[in-house]
Amino acid sequence: MEKKNIDWSNIGFGYMQTDKRYVSNYKNGAWDEGMLTEDANVVISECAGVLQYAQTCFEGLKAYTTEDGHIVTFRPELNAKRMVDSAQRLCMPVFPEDRFIDAVQKVVEANAAYVPPYGSGATLYLRPYMFGSNPVIGVKPADEYQFRLFATPVGPYFKGGAKPITIRVCDYDRAAPHGTGHIKAGLNYAMSLYAITDAHAQGYDENMYLDSATRTKIEETGGANFIFVTKDGKVVTPKSDTILPSITRRSLMYVAKEYLGMEVEEREVLFEEIKDFAECGLCGTAAVISPVGKVVNHGEEICFPSGMDDMGPVTKKLYDTLTGIQMGRIEAPEGWIKVIK
Repeated sequence: MEKKNIDWSNIGFGYMQTDKRYVSNYKNGAWDEGMLTEDANVVISECAGVLQYAQTCFEGLKAYTTEDGHIVTFRPELNAKRMVDSAQRLCMPVFPEDRFIDAVQKVVEANAAYVPPYGSGATLYLRPYMFGSNPVIGVKPADEYQFRLFATPVGPYFKGGAKPITIRVCDYDRAAPHGTGHIKAGLNYAMSLYAITDAHAQGYDENMYLDSATRTKIEETGGANFIFVTKDGKVVTPKSDTILPSITRRSLMYVAKEYLGMEVEEREVLFEEIKDFAECGLCGTAAVISPVGKVVNHGEEICFPSGMDDMGPVTKKLYDTLTGIQMGRIEAPEGWIKVIK
């Protein structure tokens, strides 16, 4: 198979249309058999449920070329399960997990020429999503839905290495108790846009959201979970019912314990503890880990001992180990890697 003529080392983290995407429609209480299509356009009613009441959820995962030349994906069954949880919470029909995996397989195979070569730093990003598609004018769930999955090659999230970022404590709330913070609803991200735009305007890279009930506990950012490293080498991540259960975070915690022999802890993390941590990172699909060098709380600067020049040593070990597993340089736990071809 001949790869597309793309300058893989210089593509950014953005959308590039590929050849095929997967589409399945839900109507009269059932999903149709689904199909691959070359049409990248979505045509829906002006009164579609997604346009009126934001009834939509999505996922994000990647396909990679491993060191031995295989094209693989990383733990797609967890994305499938999380999308089930999101759909149920939003009163949407569940797209079956086995069909989700099959759609991933079909889309990656159909766009194999767009999977960047090993060593380029680039990957094929996969975006499954679902939305209410029929006209809805009263406030209620839609009756018809569409599930789609497209692929786009993306460059490394960090060009020239992962430099520590500066984040601020945000005055806005990301999620409410008993709300939708634990699912991947599109509206959650729309609500974070004002806060992140304001953060950037103020010179910060990201927001740190605290729990909305007491504003004393660390939750997450607009699109990533936190991990912290204590000064005695323990890896700690916040626990909350309003945090999105990150697949990357879950994998990093396993790697820390089982591969690196570290003590790990998932628990409530009070903001007042932050000054005692040695390292901090944001974890998610796009960057795996984004190191944090400084947190600013209304003018008060809290600097981590790991500094502003490079990833902290523990964070770097976690990053190198997980990316080594994803790229086939390190043996993966059973079931983590799905070989496409």
